[in-house]
Amino acid sequence: MKWVALFSQTGSEIHQVSEELGRYPDIILCNKKDDFDSINKGLIDSRKSIVIFTSAKPTVDEYLTYIPEDALVTMHGWLRIVPGEVCQKRNIYNGHPGLITTYPELKGKDPQERAFKAGMEYGGCVIHKAVAEVDAGAILSEATIPIGGLTLDEVYTTLHKVSVNLWIDFLKSKLL
Repeated sequence: MKWVALFSQTGSEIHQVSEELGRYPDIILCNKKDDFDSINKGLIDSRKSIVIFTSAKPTVDEYLTYIPEDALVTMHGWLRIVPGEVCQKRNIYNGHPGLITTYPELKGKDPQERAFKAGMEYGGCVIHKAVAEVDAGAILSEATIPIGGLTLDEVYTTLHKVSVNLWIDFLKSKLL
């Protein structure tokens, strides 16, 4: 099965997951400016994936052109809403750094920061099926951790580690 990974930031999560799995995505889509200098060097140096720079806000046609029909698609900090039509036609999963099973108000952007500012004692991450509605698809895996007393930087770092571990377990069951 082909694996397509999407990111909008550095791609460090994809690199960490790939190194642990011993398998890189077949295709990586990035909606940043065509700028290899701001991408995790491990993704570029590995030469194991095809990196495609999309437009900043990819169209339905772009998604459907770049993502093969039979691919498993994972989103790692993809800061765009994938159109519902694409979610219906492709097998897409999203990692979300907010414990939306317990705190549905953490759906959407920057849930780590909102959990921290709200003084929540617990945070977590989920992997869910991507559907037309933001962060509303079926939850496939989740992890809960204490975040009370952590600094905001510690919350980000800790949830990043949790997310990497969730992806590793999820992708082992799907790809290996």
